[in-house]
Amino acid sequence: MKVVIYARYSSHNQSECSIEGQLEICRAYAQQNNFDIIGEYIDRATTGTTDNRPQFRKMIEDSEKQLFNGVLVYALDRFARNRYDSAVYKAKLKKSNIKVYSARENISDDPAGVLMESVLEGMAEYFSLELGQKVKRGMNLNAECCFYNGGSVPLGYKLENVYDERFNNNLKKAVKKQYVIDEEKAYIVKKIFEMYANDTRMVDIINYLNGLKLTTSKNNPFNKSSIGRILTNKKYIGIYSYNGIEKEDGIPRIIEDDLFEKVQRELVRNGLAPARSKAKTAYLLTGKLYCGKCKDKMTGTSGTSKTGKLHTYYMCKTAKHSKDLCNMGKVKRKNIEDIVVELAQSLLTSENINQVANKVVEIAHNSQDDTQLKRLQKSLRDEEKRKENTLKAVTVCEDDSTRKSLFDEISNINENIKNIEKLLIQEESNHILISTSEIKFFLKQLMKGNIQDFKYRKMLINTLINRVYLYKSKIVIVYNINNREQEIEISLIKNIECSTVDSTALP
Repeated sequence: MKVVIYARYSSHNQSECSIEGQLEICRAYAQQNNFDIIGEYIDRATTGTTDNRPQFRKMIEDSEKQLFNGVLVYALDRFARNRYDSAVYKAKLKKSNIKVYSARENISDDPAGVLMESVLEGMAEYFSLELGQKVKRGMNLNAECCFYNGGSVPLGYKLENVYDERFNNNLKKAVKKQYVIDEEKAYIVKKIFEMYANDTRMVDIINYLNGLKLTTSKNNPFNKSSIGRILTNKKYIGIYSYNGIEKEDGIPRIIEDDLFEKVQRELVRNGLAPARSKAKTAYLLTGKLYCGKCKDKMTGTSGTSKTGKLHTYYMCKTAKHSKDLCNMGKVKRKNIEDIVVELAQSLLTSENINQVANKVVEIAHNSQDDTQLKRLQKSLRDEEKRKENTLKAVTVCEDDSTRKSLFDEISNINENIKNIEKLLIQEESNHILISTSEIKFFLKQLMKGNIQDFKYRKMLINTLINRVYLYKSKIVIVYNINNREQEIEISLIKNIECSTVDSTALP
């Protein structure tokens, strides 16, 4: 197996030799397990309490190239700041079939380990989504008022601060930005529209503008793409748009409707109108759905009927290439996803939620190496005791010289206490601080989710489903909760049908 090593040390209490020690232990572990080390990513004098680690980010980016199969670390706290982040980054690596190995910790692949990581990953996704929803609500409110919501400002416009008392619960939030016409640049936009409407070639418009040393809103020379974006931007006729919200006269117009519509007709005639974006289909069971017959993965595929309707399926990879090796057919994507989501949601009973919450906290507690944390706590208690004893000595000492030495010692002790407290904060950030009540809250939110919502469906599957095996006559679902299996006959499930492979019918 090809692996890379990731190592880092923090400047506050470690040195260059810490890296060498980590590498030495990782190399020994690799040798014992027949790993082939093909590279090393090392962050020196950086902290794990932030994602701002250049080599770590590069490793995550390189993982997409699939040049290695595993990441080897000295211990999990070298990989991420806590188990929330660990679960998230391990999930990213998992998409490229890359696993994280710890040379000092036994990270189990048994049901307990899978359960803990799946729940923590789900919680991280849930709370991230909740934050995103709050941000989205604020941006939608901005859109309702036609305020600037981020992104590049089109050529011909600029932003102006305005106070809106509807947001006066917070003075800073009450100051908004709105679009106003930039008279120094608006004439360029008008010239572009007029030239194109008068049959001026695109290349001639570009040469004209660049010849005058005029630039786009990003101060770049004009090209075909930038001209195209300007000619199709509805903001120039006063239409404010954001996330499906459109408001006429939401911003000051630069171009009249007649001129804008004429330009749109010319774009269509010249074949330069923007193409419709192709809808992307998300296959939620990718990496979790397996063929029951040959045990190969079932992947997403699609085809278009004679009526032009798109049909999406899951199909066994082996059967897709050779029906002699496996004759398992394809199954409709939505049908199989619906039944898996419904079964996952039905698993969220009060009894199971209590069981999962208690189990995850127990696993998290048992899997943590708190040796360093206990050492620091003991050092803090020792220093505080030493300070107490020194203060007592000061009160009974009558010699000025000795008293001065004792005060100097107290000063040193105070500095030691301050440094230990900093280290304690940093060390505690490497440990998961999670309670059963937090996990119960998260799982209860999953109970109440909208089963038709894409993000909710994805979260349910990722958190609770380990694998799904599809046979022609049954479905076997393996859950993350205690690796529990559930077998269901296909004849009992509405709308589920797994066909026999027919190579002539494949899209």
